[in-house]
Amino acid sequence: MNAQKALVVAGARPNFMKVAPILHEVDACNRRCEGEGTRLEWLLVHTGQHYDRSLSDVFFEELKIPPPAFHLGVGSGSHAVQTANIMLKFEQTCLAEKPAWIVVVGDVNSTLACTLVSSKLGIKVAHVEAGLRSFDRTMPEEINRVVTDALADLLLTPSEDAGENLRREGVPESRIKLVGNVMIDSLAANLPQARASGILQELAINPKSFAYVTLHRPSNVDDPPSLKAIMDALTKLGKLLPVVFPVHPRRVSTKDPPERR
Repeated sequence: MNAQKALVVAGARPNFMKVAPILHEVDACNRRCEGEGTRLEWLLVHTGQHYDRSLSDVFFEELKIPPPAFHLGVGSGSHAVQTANIMLKFEQTCLAEKPAWIVVVGDVNSTLACTLVSSKLGIKVAHVEAGLRSFDRTMPEEINRVVTDALADLLLTPSEDAGENLRREGVPESRIKLVGNVMIDSLAANLPQARASGILQELAINPKSFAYVTLHRPSNVDDPPSLKAIMDALTKLGKLLPVVFPVHPRRVSTKDPPERR
């Protein structure tokens, strides 16, 4: 059996939920095709963009992902600093491992940085969740998406509209493949675990009678007027029903620029 090596990149919290079903399916495919076809040997690269245990390690445990083969440990910083640090460290990993493919997911800085490195080294890139657009270039994620899709060799889209976005940008049909939403795969795989959770009893709330809130985008949490408007709205909502707000840790350094604090 022939074998090809792929480096699968995860960097920030959403990435872990996206790579999990991919890795599980690759392993299942390798087992089904044992002795025939091409085997895909993968190595997981954790860039360390999210480095707190509650933001990364716990996901590997709960999603049944093996420990990463490489942990780049880049940590936080401005977008430029973080992207540059990922590129410096990931290049060394690529030169040492000589993979045939790099698999990136989503739209975080790790996605963009690893795609840039791979493209310059002549390594093929597959982008999972390609083609998604907000059409708002003030969002860092939008820049990451557009540049990644311009460089990637294989664009794996979650929906028909994502493919249409790519075609409007001039991407040839040969690079686009509709595969569906891996987040739904991750959800389906973890439903039994979620349904067995006792968190509703712990919080003393009834099913379908509460609001669930997450806040993490810098444009929301780092801008005082925006954050105040959101919190005012949540205060009003809290008078109607319980509001559950899991606040994830975020380290602040005086060395960080204002947009990263």
